[in-house]
Amino acid sequence: MPNDRQLQESVLSELSWEPSVTAAHIGVTARAGVVSLTGHVASFLEKHTAEMAARRVKGVKAVAEDIEVRLPFDDKRGDDDIAAAAIERLSWDVSVPRDSVKVSVDAGWVTLIGAVEWNYQKEAAEQDIRSLFGVVGLSNQLTIAARVNTANLSDDITHALHRSWFFDPKTIAVNADGGDVRLTGTVHTWHDRQVAGATAWAAPGATMVTNDITIV
Repeated sequence: MPNDRQLQESVLSELSWEPSVTAAHIGVTARAGVVSLTGHVASFLEKHTAEMAARRVKGVKAVAEDIEVRLPFDDKRGDDDIAAAAIERLSWDVSVPRDSVKVSVDAGWVTLIGAVEWNYQKEAAEQDIRSLFGVVGLSNQLTIAARVNTANLSDDITHALHRSWFFDPKTIAVNADGGDVRLTGTVHTWHDRQVAGATAWAAPGATMVTNDITIV
């Protein structure tokens, strides 16, 4: 495992490598695998990209992100314009069920409310909003509607995880209470943790996934 200084340098290098991020405006500290990001960026999409870049660095266990979005003057829009653009973008996305998402905007901060059937639909709606001009933050409050009997949900997810070469059956535990799923155990990379969470979300009947897997 890299020490704190090595991890800090690796994250800084990864941010510099990412062409859509202005790394000079972002500060990085590292302590025991937890990376903190500070500074400012020109868009909410750049903020999200910086966080994802930090998470993919080997040795990063968690990211505390405190980056401020400072919009250039030309990119500032009124809340009504942002809301209209968001509704139009969502209406063009075939991954998002029509009329399932309501949008509210307050000082550039977008909130999504409603219910969808799958987590990928929730994520698609969030992705649609990230790149809109004028957005400074996003609160995705979409819920996943219960769809099927969840009696065998834990076993179904466990079997799906074991089909992947990423996971040792002895390192991941799955517990389900109705549609609420909790993953525990250990993996070696953030990517493996994300794959485990995505696998659980893909299970019919999963309405909430708490990913408590740790990176070692």
